[in-house]
Amino acid sequence: MTTTLHRLFGATVLTLLLTATGAYSEPLEASRLTPDELKWVVMPNGVARAYLAGDDKKPGVYAYLARIPANFKNLPHWHPDERVVTVISGTMYIGYGEQFDEGRLKALPAGSFWTEPAKQAHFTWAKTGEVVIYVVGMGPSGTTQVAPAGEKQ
Repeated sequence: MTTTLHRLFGATVLTLLLTATGAYSEPLEASRLTPDELKWVVMPNGVARAYLAGDDKKPGVYAYLARIPANFKNLPHWHPDERVVTVISGTMYIGYGEQFDEGRLKALPAGSFWTEPAKQAHFTWAKTGEVVIYVVGMGPSGTTQVAPAGEKQ
C-alpha cells in the first residue's frame, strides 16, 4: 500500500475522532493485523467484511474492509452515521440519490474516496470486477434501503 493511502487512512481516522460528539463511545483497542490475519465474514448479500477496529453496531469509531463481488449492485440506501470510504482495489461506481441511475454513477478507481453524509441516499456498483473498499465511520450504524418510487417502506 502506498504512503499516500496510509496517510489518507490516518487522516480519516483522526478526523472522525476529532469530530466525534461527546457521547459515550467504545474505546479503541490496540490492534496489529497483517493481511493474513484478517477474518473475512461473508454477509447475506455476498459482500465479505474484515473488521479492523471497533464495531459498527456500537457507539464509537469503526473501520472495516469490504470485498464486493463483481457486478454487485447496492441499490439506493443510507446510513445514520457519516462515513468515509476509500477504494483499495478495483473500480467502484458511486452515485447519490434515491433512485439507481446509471447516468449518475462516477467511476472511482483504486486510491479514490467518497463520503457518505448521514442519511444521504447513495448507490454503488462493482460494475467491472471485484472491488475492495475501506470504510470508516462513527457508530452505531445501520443501513436503510430507499423504497422504490411509489412504494412505502
